[in-house]
Amino acid sequence: MKKLFFILLALLVVSGSAMLLVSFRDGAVRGKAQHCAVPGADPSLVKPVPDPAEGCVFKTVYEGEGLDSNFVLNTPQAVLRSEERGLAWLVKAQANNGGFGCGTHARQDIMDPHAVSSDPATTAMVAMALLRMGSTLDGGEHAAQMKKATEYLLLQVEGAPKGAINITTLQGTQIQSKLGANIDVALTAQFLSNLLAKLDDQHPMKLRCMRALNTCVSMIQRSQQSDGSVQGDGWAGVLQSSFAANALESAKALGAEVDEEALELARDYQKDNFDVASGGVATERAAGVTLYAVSGSSRSSAMQAREVNEVVVSARKAGKVKADAPVSVETLEDAGYTRSEAEKLNTAYNVYNAAKAQAQDEKVISGFGNNGGEEFLSFLQTGEALVIGKDEGWKNWYQQTTGRLVGIQNQDGSWNGHHCITSPVFCTATSLLILSVNNDIEHLLAQGAVKYR
Repeated sequence: MKKLFFILLALLVVSGSAMLLVSFRDGAVRGKAQHCAVPGADPSLVKPVPDPAEGCVFKTVYEGEGLDSNFVLNTPQAVLRSEERGLAWLVKAQANNGGFGCGTHARQDIMDPHAVSSDPATTAMVAMALLRMGSTLDGGEHAAQMKKATEYLLLQVEGAPKGAINITTLQGTQIQSKLGANIDVALTAQFLSNLLAKLDDQHPMKLRCMRALNTCVSMIQRSQQSDGSVQGDGWAGVLQSSFAANALESAKALGAEVDEEALELARDYQKDNFDVASGGVATERAAGVTLYAVSGSSRSSAMQAREVNEVVVSARKAGKVKADAPVSVETLEDAGYTRSEAEKLNTAYNVYNAAKAQAQDEKVISGFGNNGGEEFLSFLQTGEALVIGKDEGWKNWYQQTTGRLVGIQNQDGSWNGHHCITSPVFCTATSLLILSVNNDIEHLLAQGAVKYR
């Protein structure tokens, strides 16, 4: 009898554990767990802890980066509801071939996502939004849509002619007309970098995705002009070049075959759009819009500005420079850099700090009085720059920007532009990337940890 009792007890323990595991994993699969708990946070304001297999987005913040937990903001309930509504609308826009489309510049009146052709740029933005909101190739609420979108993009890359500078033969899309003829490859490279960061070395898709990323990197570098910009400017071509620079930066962090000179040239082009001494902004390739230029400048200089901060703080503590030594070329030289390196890093530091201030200025943000897709992209670049730069100012930016986006969301859950890029698919994907940027803190900080040298 005693033996029977212990057998039954053991069965109950195993059964209860299995039920708990099923319950936990079921919640993760349904996508109800995309934010990690924040120490000291109000549980009602954050999503539950995700499946450990997916990893915690705040691991780097608390363990690897040693940041104060105050750097991470809780996601307000209003933002969570907005995300859920936007995501529900967005996944329904996927075409049978796995892609998503923005439509053509000539027919911007077509707002039905199923009445336009799929294009890589829009698909990459949607895929990045799905990834940032918790879906991967192997799990999450929208793993199926992620797989289809990834396959669509890989086929576009693999089918491109040798020597090409873009991955599609489509021409005249809204995104190409406004940002640049080769924006598709830049955004696809960015997505592949983000995806690869979540694939372990044994993943069956790892090698194929890395090959595709290297193909995209080669295309971006072939299309680079002598000033560091990318061929095929659109109405606001500075954004195309900015995303190309970001793509090279991210690809380098993942070990892709990035030419250092090409990356440095791309960064220099973005920095040259802003004159620290005068506060002037070069807007010739930004459609005359200050926001587009300064957001790109801040994003492309964020990594180097962060390095400067960290090195100078360390040098002060080590006694290499005075405790009150300002950031300057001389201070950076004393910290161990060559004169040339110190000059470049000091310029990046100054550009970042000046450009980020302008990018958040209410007069600059107001622009036309309403938003097109370019504004959404500029907001995204500013937010990512602040996170990469470990900038405490990101908290104020997040609260203001998410409040702005929640307030202009359409009744059906989508967003659309009111000028220029009007595509609801593209604008919804970009808005979701902004709202959920704090989900991606680990990945963004990892990029920022790549040193100049």
